[in-house]
Amino acid sequence: MAVSEGGPSSLEGVDLSDVRASPAASGTVELIARRPRENEREVLEEARLDLATGLVGDRWHESAGRDDPDTQLTLMNARAAALLAGARARWPEAGDQLYVDLDLSTANLPPGSRLNIGSAVIEVTAVPHTGCGKFLRRFGLQAQKLVNSPVGRELNLRGINARVVHAGTVRTGDPVEKLA
Repeated sequence: MAVSEGGPSSLEGVDLSDVRASPAASGTVELIARRPRENEREVLEEARLDLATGLVGDRWHESAGRDDPDTQLTLMNARAAALLAGARARWPEAGDQLYVDLDLSTANLPPGSRLNIGSAVIEVTAVPHTGCGKFLRRFGLQAQKLVNSPVGRELNLRGINARVVHAGTVRTGDPVEKLA
């Protein structure tokens, strides 16, 4: 059961074994979501990743103060999204663009790590990705506490920030591969 749907009333008892079992070297793009306007989401089968704008058509580069290339893209572990949001239809509410079945923990993907995703290459940045007020309203206090707990930060349950280093196209179902 999803944490946000009446799951445990405390962090104790939240089973993270499925998230911890995420593949470390090669995974899959499970969902792509574009944010064309504030509080709007479009689920896409295919998206273009651009050096200047991040995910083409996303509002990232238009938001005041959000033009830092180190925050162009956000990735969330699909297993964590399922734990926190439940049904796949609710995943885009988290506000991330790419939902991947891959171990996003700091131990597996420290800042500077590169991922081949579709025909693009992205780089994990050091900017932390934390649950904001919108995340709290959408998924609840327990979900926010979990993602910001020590284990939540270690596993990057809220996700990671990345920047595009080689433009390309990404599709749902594409492999995501950690580069050496």
